[in-house]
Amino acid sequence: MIDDIEALVRCESPSADHEAVARSAEAVAAIGRRLLGAEPERLDVDGCPHLRWRFGDGPPRVLLLGHHDTVWPLGSLRTHPFEVRDGVLRGPGCFDMKAGVVLALHAAAALPDRDGLSILVTGDEEIGSPSSRALIEEEAKSCDAVFVLEASADGGALKTRRKGVSLYRIEVDGRAAHAGLEPEKGVNAGIEVAHQILAVAALADPERGTTVVPTALSAGTTTNTVPGAASVAVDVRVWDAAEQLRVDQAIRSLRPHLPGAGIRITGGINRPPLDAAASADLFALANELAGGTLTEAAVGGASDGNFTAGLGIPTLDGLGAVGGGAHADDEHVVVAELPNRLALLTALAETVLAQGSSSATTNAPGESGAGQR
Repeated sequence: MIDDIEALVRCESPSADHEAVARSAEAVAAIGRRLLGAEPERLDVDGCPHLRWRFGDGPPRVLLLGHHDTVWPLGSLRTHPFEVRDGVLRGPGCFDMKAGVVLALHAAAALPDRDGLSILVTGDEEIGSPSSRALIEEEAKSCDAVFVLEASADGGALKTRRKGVSLYRIEVDGRAAHAGLEPEKGVNAGIEVAHQILAVAALADPERGTTVVPTALSAGTTTNTVPGAASVAVDVRVWDAAEQLRVDQAIRSLRPHLPGAGIRITGGINRPPLDAAASADLFALANELAGGTLTEAAVGGASDGNFTAGLGIPTLDGLGAVGGGAHADDEHVVVAELPNRLALLTALAETVLAQGSSSATTNAPGESGAGQR
């Protein structure tokens, strides 16, 4: 597994670079060919490559879900080289989530019977899965379980609840003018965007765990010109769908504050919340298989598991590597935990596949929710 993780880490794959992601997809495919003796389907959507393995003649019943893109730009290996030292593996993207991809492929290889198994490894998760969401939802809709190979929470905890994510961009149109000669003839887009920032920030509700965070901001062109345009990105995280809808409606209802200013709102709800009910039964099974040693966590970050849970498909997340530092300089994987995670994932997949597909027909979107399963 360490050799395979190294091969993937050394093949850098920032999400926005489709050529790099294509090279990474081939690296993943090569490992899969060796371990599984099967060629993956290569699914290119909007120039982004995704890989899928299906086993058996019927619809999939267990989905192993992961991604091979990372947030790290090309050249990161020069400053963050791959290494294994003192039982810790390091390198850009090792924890989030190239080790998880390797775990999925090795677990599939260890299964005595893969009938009903699907493996989907996407290439755009880190930017919100714009081209892979439909693939993910289509692959999951017949499944009895989705196992997401995202990295674990602190201490190896599985992720049984995730916040939903909404992403917006507020663009402001003002009117440029000379800042010294005739500022009164301008409409200051910087001042307008400041009003909008205060308005969206006020939508947060700490008691409900709702965060509404203005992030990337720009305004103006030169120091002596009234800004004629401005923009701000907004990141929203919520625990429940009602809150997500409340914030969405409020942001779409924003109006200009300054006479003559205009605003445009783009973006919206990206991922629904992953509710604890979607994970409860699978976590109980995992904990039983692990002898009662597992812990669970609720986290603010989202994953592709939010999509599958949103369809009412039982989903268990955080089954990937144990370690820490996702997206950060200290990203790392604890090597000694890799065999334990492999054994757990293999046992989970084998157990659910052996249970048959009696519940698969109830999983179609709109026919059952997580609370009914």
